[in-house]
Amino acid sequence: MSDDIEIVPLAGRFRGFLPIVIDVETGGFDHRKDALLELAAVVLRVDEKGELSRSRTYNWHIEPFPNANMDPKSLEVNGIKPFSPLRLAVPEEKALNELFKVVRREIKLNRCNRAILVGHNAPFDLNFLNAASNRINCKRNPFHPFSTLDTVTLGAVVYGQTVLARVAQAAGLGWDGEQAHSAIYDAEKTADIFCHAVNNWQTLDAAFKAVKTDFSQMPENA
Repeated sequence: MSDDIEIVPLAGRFRGFLPIVIDVETGGFDHRKDALLELAAVVLRVDEKGELSRSRTYNWHIEPFPNANMDPKSLEVNGIKPFSPLRLAVPEEKALNELFKVVRREIKLNRCNRAILVGHNAPFDLNFLNAASNRINCKRNPFHPFSTLDTVTLGAVVYGQTVLARVAQAAGLGWDGEQAHSAIYDAEKTADIFCHAVNNWQTLDAAFKAVKTDFSQMPENA
């Protein structure tokens, strides 16, 4: 599509990293034992003015891997029925191969070197993503293996909140509790928060640069 050909590349904005917003829904908190049940990824775009925004969302319902643990309490929270045929779930290998194909394409389009996961409590999402990648013996995971961009930290610094719903509300982005705990909704809200914080920082950063002291002219012992 034309917007893919004529995009403004993100290469210089995050030191060659491409932010991809990820949210997972799982059968528990242990990435080594608990099932990965749903995965959503949000692709971002930047315009000529440097404003970051959501572009596209991808989503997969995923079959529990063999002998995966599924905590009833976690399933109660996210409302997932793992073996329902209505989920149209796919194997982990299919979901991750499709995700990684999208991500590699975006890396190329944006002239970046590697993807970096953006998430709310991002290490949780990255751990589940990496564990699934290892289970399918993936040799080309495009995400940085341990670095992340976390909207918990951004939320605390910019809005004084750390819970996803409260950060979204503090940012003026609204929150629908009925849709929460679906990978798509949480990923898109996380993306909106990340973009809002980055775009606001652009304004603050420009103001800072306009008034900052030129430290290069100061004596070394000052």
